[in-house]
Parts: sequence; C-alpha cells; structure tokens
Amino acid sequence: MRHKELVNLSIHQLVNSLTRQLKTMLQIIWNPSLELFSIGNFPLRYYSLCWIIGLVLAYLVVHRLYKDQRIPEEKFDPLAFYCFFGILIGARLGHCLFYEPAFYLSHPIEMLLPIRETASGWKMVGYQGLASHGGTLGLMIALWLYVRRTKVNILRVLDNIAIATPITACMIRLGNLMNSEIVGKATDLPWGFIFVKNGEDFARHPAQLYEAIAYLIIFIIGWIIYKKRPTRVGTGFFFGYCLATIFIFRFFVEFCKEVQVDFEQGMTLDMGQWLSIPFMILGVACMVGGPWLRRFRES
Repeated sequence: MRHKELVNLSIHQLVNSLTRQLKTMLQIIWNPSLELFSIGNFPLRYYSLCWIIGLVLAYLVVHRLYKDQRIPEEKFDPLAFYCFFGILIGARLGHCLFYEPAFYLSHPIEMLLPIRETASGWKMVGYQGLASHGGTLGLMIALWLYVRRTKVNILRVLDNIAIATPITACMIRLGNLMNSEIVGKATDLPWGFIFVKNGEDFARHPAQLYEAIAYLIIFIIGWIIYKKRPTRVGTGFFFGYCLATIFIFRFFVEFCKEVQVDFEQGMTLDMGQWLSIPFMILGVACMVGGPWLRRFRES
C-alpha cells in the first residue's frame, strides 16, 4: 500500500512538472523594438503608429456614417480637427494631472510638448503617457465646440463618434503592448507575456491585449447594431453603449493589472477604476434614455 502511494505521488509530481514546463514553453517572450524607424532625432515609434492607425480608422468609419445619414460634407470636414486635438490634449493632460501631477506641474514644458530634458539636452521622445479617461473628456469637450460651430445635433454627433471609438481604443492598447506598458499582474497561465524590456523573466497577464480584443468585439457588436437599427443614431444609445461597455470592461480588467503609479499601492480601487465609474453611470443612463435625454434630440 505504501509503495502504491509513492507511485501515485511520483506520477502526480511528474504531471505537475510537465504541466509547468508546457505552460512555460507556451508563454510569449515579448521584446519588440520600440521604433519602426528613425530620421535623425525624430523616431517613429510603434506606439505613435498605432495611434495614427486608430484615428485614421475612426475617421473612415465616421465619414461612412455621415454619408449614410446624408450629413453635408462641409460639416464633416472640421470634425477630424476637433477630435484629434480634443483627444490628444485631453489624454495628455489626463495622464499628467491624474497620475503624475507632482512631476508635470513642476515641468510644464514636458507636459505640453513631446520632449524630455536629459543630461545631453532636450530630446524628442513623443508623448509618453496618455490617459484614456482624459482623452474621453477632451473628446466630449471638443465635440461640444464642434456642435456649436456646425449646428449638427449633439446626440447624432456623439453617437456617430461612439460607433467608431472602440476601434481607436483597440489600436491604442496595441500601442501600449508594443511599449511593454500598462502590464498585468504575474501569472502562470500559458498565454502570459514575459516583458523583457521591463527587466523581467516571469510572465504577466497581457492586460493590454485583453483590452484590445474586448474593444474590437465592442466595435463589431456596435456596428452590427447600427446596421440593424440605424434609426438609433441620434438617440444617445450608441454614445451610452460605448461608454458603458468600454469602461465597465476597463473597471474589471484593472483587477489583473499592476498599479501604474506608487500612490495606488494599497488602494481598494485604483485611479483607473475610480475614473471609470462616472463614465459607466453616464453610459448606462444614456442607453436607458428618458425625458432628460430626449430634450437633446433633433426636433
């Protein structure tokens, strides 16, 4: 009987060992170059490229929506300008003020311009730090200014932008993956990523990839709903759908992420989760609708 127990124990240990080795073999060693190419002191980083692709895709989607709804071309033309600068300025200020206010309030030039002071002088580094919550708020303010200028109904504009937004969010998170930033917690799951650039030799959850996949699915579902119910554009439904789905997922995925800044250590909910809550509430409220929302619809 004792011999049989030892044999069973040895088999169990062998299976566990093989399972651990298999998981390790399947885990991805992640060490991509940060730059696609460089011209002098101006590098084109994959992160920047992902942002550009995401914005171009959103531009094409919204252009298609405006054509479907027969909104005049001259009212579409200024939209890209408002969106680009609203997202960029909002995302940059959001990161600087929400996550690193002490540093950036004492280095305002580095907050506003994509440069960093080094021992050898000023260096072009790109905007290293953009917050999605700030980008969302900046976009909403920019769209309000756009509506004041063009007189297009505010809910129609918000719904059209919201249909396209998840594809941009997807590309941004792929950019974070290329930067090996916003990483997840340690894991022994077989799809874990070993982020070599961070000086690590153990696997973490690829939280950036989780978000990218989720946002792509959110975009596909939103597009399907639009094709089946195009009359919902202008009701605030798609705006609410976008906010609710993105930020509810963002709230829960934060539980498998490492904290981004030191002050989040020991917090029950991190900064990203606290900032997600008002967007979640607003999103659900817009999806449900009601008299408060109908007053903003086209007459």
